[in-house]
Amino acid sequence: MNIGSIIVAIIIAYLIGSFPTAYLVGRWRKGFDIREVGSRNLGAMNTFYKVGFGWGLLVLAADIGKGVLGPAIAHFLGNNLIVEMLSGVAVVVGHSFPVFLKFRGGRGGASCIGILVYLMPWGAPVYLGLFLLLLAITRFPTLSYSAAFLCFPFIGAFVYHRWELAVYSLGLLLLPLLKYIPRIIEMRKKAGSWKHVIYRRNLKDRL
Repeated sequence: MNIGSIIVAIIIAYLIGSFPTAYLVGRWRKGFDIREVGSRNLGAMNTFYKVGFGWGLLVLAADIGKGVLGPAIAHFLGNNLIVEMLSGVAVVVGHSFPVFLKFRGGRGGASCIGILVYLMPWGAPVYLGLFLLLLAITRFPTLSYSAAFLCFPFIGAFVYHRWELAVYSLGLLLLPLLKYIPRIIEMRKKAGSWKHVIYRRNLKDRL
């Protein structure tokens, strides 16, 4: 491992994160900028609602794949775990501030799934099970997949016995969380109560 491979890994990870899957799908299928409709987020959930279920799945798979690919390339270049983790951060930064869209991107939640599953594969079934349970209770996909992330610090600490993975899994989510705060405020105003924000009537109930 050398400084050159570290720099290359992080740059490649940022460019991978910058690839605007949701934007391209929105333009191609509907002729609009996905950042100007619905929740105005450059991500899979907005694609599900505004373009279609199948296209949302495509964007979800692509964005998760970006999260896997960033640290995987860092590993392929001979870098250690720390650089793999930094490459994961670079993917999320790329998704949030994509160079191809004048640095106006999404939140990077789906890419976080890919990053954490790559680093902690044993967390995948736990994450999926927790997501499905929360979705059945709240019928709110975004809240469900976001809250399910809380399993990863415990997976890092008690399954992999790596404190750095536990701390990293919390820190990685800070950027998506900070970018989601304005949307939370917007939903609260529309819903009129926190109960309606958290518990939805059905999967199509969107604020």
